[in-house]
Amino acid sequence: MGLSRITLENFRNHAATTLAETAHFNLLVGENGAGKTNLLEALSLLGPGRGLRRANLGELARRAAPGDPPGAFAIGASLTEAGTVSARIGTYTEAAQPGRRLVRVNGAPATAASLAEWLATSWLTPSMDGLFTESAGARRRFMDRMALAIAPDHARRVNALETALRERGKLLENRADPRWLDAVEAQAAGHGAAIARTRAELVLRLADELSALPPEPFARPALTYRPGGPPDETALRAELARNRPRDRAAGRALTGPQRDELQVEMASTRQPAASCSTGEQKAMLIAITLAHGILASAGRPSVLLLDEVAAHLDPVRRTELFRRLRQGKAQVWMTGTELAPFEAIRGEAAIWRVSGGGVERV
Repeated sequence: MGLSRITLENFRNHAATTLAETAHFNLLVGENGAGKTNLLEALSLLGPGRGLRRANLGELARRAAPGDPPGAFAIGASLTEAGTVSARIGTYTEAAQPGRRLVRVNGAPATAASLAEWLATSWLTPSMDGLFTESAGARRRFMDRMALAIAPDHARRVNALETALRERGKLLENRADPRWLDAVEAQAAGHGAAIARTRAELVLRLADELSALPPEPFARPALTYRPGGPPDETALRAELARNRPRDRAAGRALTGPQRDELQVEMASTRQPAASCSTGEQKAMLIAITLAHGILASAGRPSVLLLDEVAAHLDPVRRTELFRRLRQGKAQVWMTGTELAPFEAIRGEAAIWRVSGGGVERV
C-alpha cells in the first residue's frame, strides 16, 4: 500500500513532474542539488505538518527568477491498496494567499490534519542526525509526528493545546477574571491529557517493536517517555490553576505536555544517546524509524522516506536495512547520488534519474 501517480506543479525546482508506475522500493538518483530531496519533501507534505524540512509555505513555490514574489504550488497523489486506487489526495496554495495551505481529498476540501487518516508518513533525513543532542522540543515534535500512526487526530490535539496555552498566557498577563482562566485551563487539560496518553502509548508500542528486532547490526535503543506534568486531566487542570502566579512570572506554562521529554539510551549499555558516538546515534535512529514504519503501515497506505541513508551505511548494515524494508508494508522512497549502493534491490525498484528539477524513468 502506498502512492501512485504523483504530480508536482511549481514545487521547489520542479515545474511539472510526474512519477507513475511506482513500486515497493522507489529510488531517486541524481547529483546533489538536482531536486531529489525536494521530491521527498513534497511527499512528506501529503501528511499533516510542515514536512520534513519544516519550511514556510512561501518558500516552497517555484520562482521563475530570483526576487519574484511567492507563487502557488500543488502536490497530488493517488493512494493505492492491493493495487487499486482508493483515493486521491492533494495539497496546494494559491497565488493570492501563498501562506495558506489548502487540502483536497477526492476533490473535496479537507484539513491538513485529516490527511493522517488517509496516509501515514515517516522519514529519516541527514538533518535529523543531531536529534539526540538537540532540544527537548525537537524530540517532542519527533514523537508527535510518529504518534499520527496510532492517533490520526493527534496533530489537532497538539495545535489545540498550543492555542489554549497561548490564550491562558494572555489572560494571566492581563490578570483576567479567574472564571476565564478556569475555562481555558479546562480545555488545555483535556487536550493535554489526551496528548500524554497518546505519547505514552506510542513509546510503549515502539518499545515492543524494537524488542522484536535483532539487536545487530543496528544498535537497539531503549525509549522512555517522561511527562512534563500530571497525565491525568483532573490533576493537570488543578496543577495549572495552582501555578498561575509562577506561570505569570515566567511568561509561560511550566507544567504540562509542552514540557514532555523523550529519553533515548542504548539498550545494551544504558548510555544516553546524546553521549554515544555519531555512528551509534545513527544506528539507533534507523532502528526507531524502522520500528515506527511497522506501526505506521498498519491499516492504511504508508510511505517511508529515506534521504541519503544507504550511502552512509557499510555493506552489512545496508543489506540488513534492505531486508527489513522488504519485509515491511510501507512503500519506501530513497535518494542517492548513484545507483551502486542500491544494487541489491535494483531489480525490484522503480528508479528515476533526477536532474535540474526534471525526472526520467530509468
